[in-house]
Amino acid sequence: MSPPPLEAILGHVRAEPSRTWSIIISFFGDAIVPRGGAVWLGTLLGFFKGLDVAETVVRSAMSRLAAEDWLTRTRQGRNSYYHLAERGRETFAQAAQRIYHHRPPAWTGAFDAFLVEPAAREAVREALDQAGFGVPLPGVFVAPQGGIIPQAGANLPRLSLSGTPDALRELAARAWKLDELGVAYARFCAVFGPLEAALAQGAQLSSLESIMARVLLIHEYRRIVLRDPVLPPAILPAPWSGDEARRLCAALYRHLLSPSERWLDQHAIGANGTPLPANPEITSRFKD
Repeated sequence: MSPPPLEAILGHVRAEPSRTWSIIISFFGDAIVPRGGAVWLGTLLGFFKGLDVAETVVRSAMSRLAAEDWLTRTRQGRNSYYHLAERGRETFAQAAQRIYHHRPPAWTGAFDAFLVEPAAREAVREALDQAGFGVPLPGVFVAPQGGIIPQAGANLPRLSLSGTPDALRELAARAWKLDELGVAYARFCAVFGPLEAALAQGAQLSSLESIMARVLLIHEYRRIVLRDPVLPPAILPAPWSGDEARRLCAALYRHLLSPSERWLDQHAIGANGTPLPANPEITSRFKD
């Protein structure tokens, strides 16, 4: 049986609505993409067996991802091999910068504010939203001054907003719902913190348990950090639970990396029938 902290993590994941397809994307992006090439379906089945996810569920999720152009499947004889399709590669590449290389922008002491008329094209609103702009009031989009302005906002009326530190923190909290984000980060710490403590006290994980913990760590962190606007520390609530969540994620990842890579060395089988080669560049992850 796995150590109690890992069992608690597994229980947390199982209590959530089924996200097998999303965990597959996390597995590919975090563990397989650095090794390049396609991976054998049996590798995925072995990983999910450790999570007590039925083979039929995994196969169904893989078929769904292939049908929606997240994965591409090839066959050699009776064996199926999968790799991330362009859509999946681009999506995780963008996410990787947030996950592994968190760099808040410099703070100038002011916000850029754009006024968007109700009749504005939906594409304008969507472009500002995707660029990380917050909405403190209907029709008002804000972001820390000095950031990249999407082309869709180039001709919009723009204001510069400044004020006391407390006023600007209050504005940021309204624009990005930072209270909700802080709760999510705190919950992440509550779920994964006991595993860090257990490992510090000498608990041991097998290589399979290590890759399970690593992928679930990134999967859960990814779900939160992609909602994080990555604001300058000066306008975040103090204390900010996102800081502890990132420290915890980085510390656990470093602890799990070596044993989880041993599992991949043995079980991540490529299309030529041999294990996919390790990529030493992953050791640079979480070194901001």
